Amino acid sequence: MLYQLQTIKPENFSVNCSLPNENQTNIPLQQLNKSLLYSAPIDPAEWVGLRKSSPLLVYLRNNLLMLAILAFEVTIYRHQEYYRGRNNLTAPVSKTIFHDITRLHLDDGLVNCAKYFINYFFYKFGLETCFLMSVNVIGQRMDFYAMIHACWLIAVLYRRRRKAIAEIWPKYCCFLACIITFQYFICIGIPPAPCRDYPWRFKGASFNDNIVKWLYFPDFIVRPNPVFLVYDFMLLLCASLQRQIFEDENKAAVRIMAGDNVEICMNLDAASFSQHNPVPDFIHCRSYLDMSKVMIFSYLFWFVLTIIFITGTTRISIFCMGYLVACFYFLLFGGDLLLKPIKSILRYWDWLIAYNVFVITMKNILSIGACGYIEKLVQNSCWLIQAFSLACTVKGYKMPDDGSSCKLPKKSFHELLFPARRGGYKSFTDPGFEVGQAKEPRGFS
Repeated sequence: MLYQLQTIKPENFSVNCSLPNENQTNIPLQQLNKSLLYSAPIDPAEWVGLRKSSPLLVYLRNNLLMLAILAFEVTIYRHQEYYRGRNNLTAPVSKTIFHDITRLHLDDGLVNCAKYFINYFFYKFGLETCFLMSVNVIGQRMDFYAMIHACWLIAVLYRRRRKAIAEIWPKYCCFLACIITFQYFICIGIPPAPCRDYPWRFKGASFNDNIVKWLYFPDFIVRPNPVFLVYDFMLLLCASLQRQIFEDENKAAVRIMAGDNVEICMNLDAASFSQHNPVPDFIHCRSYLDMSKVMIFSYLFWFVLTIIFITGTTRISIFCMGYLVACFYFLLFGGDLLLKPIKSILRYWDWLIAYNVFVITMKNILSIGACGYIEKLVQNSCWLIQAFSLACTVKGYKMPDDGSSCKLPKKSFHELLFPARRGGYKSFTDPGFEVGQAKEPRGFS
């Protein structure tokens, strides 16, 4: 706030960088005006977070919001501590909303089931949530650090057993915390006031804007996207909560309240599993909860196969062919697959999950070509683009013009089903048909 005083004038100590010549940089001269070094005078104070702002409230709103949230949190905890001390109450074992709901109430009705999952959803499905968040980070970023996240995902899933995953989980949390800190320093970069550019912008360096963006290098033209840190932070938050869950699983008081997360024996026969199952039979649908269980456990298998089929038919590539093979292989067994021994069932699904993670990792690795070297691939290796359906799914990369002879896979599944939004549809059998062309309506046969 002292920096906002009128006596402090940034223009008095701002720096004007001189434009380099062609022998000093590999940046085209017409793009130098986009660089932070040459677009405007540089205020050295902005590198440490100080800048002139009017009105001042807009500049401080995030700090005030943080103070308000922290004050609200302290007020709640102090009020709870005071209330328990005045009434001689002890703090609950688990930090839940409905303290009278335990694992025994899970199957007592739809309301109690909802209360239980409000209390213990992350206790039961936190690990799966972390996997979803990891895949979300990979899909949102599709860069070098996303490839590292994909490798960690493979390393964690390779453990398979929950106890084995719990052993490696603290290292995973430490990795997430370190990589977020490192990326934060990358987003800050070096001070621009000395008017020194990065080495990958020197003359002779074989780096273009797309490669700099994919590698997530600090740069004055293609600045790293700090929004990516939000996705990494959400993953770190879920991973930290899951680490606490792994510790709570070893506490007897928590297991009594929330139930245990011990994996079932793989040697059991699914056909005779009912005699080992303590949960009441829901097939006869005595309540709405039983009806929801029937829908989930009876039709989720077919819903998953539908998703696999849609994934395999969205685009034509080698990876999608694997999904189609898996879909028809599971359809070959049908519902009888669920009556096989549990060890056999899990082996099939482990292979499907392994292939899914393999495709995610390979698409991330190939994204350096789809996003960084796409112009060279269009000119020399169009077959590679078509075979693996290479498409850059992240905005901000420079793509070649549509006039190229090599067509990039950009059509979505909806656009392939409904090629024209206005007018009728041209028959697939007509010569010269292209997706997106429209014709006068001819009716349906």
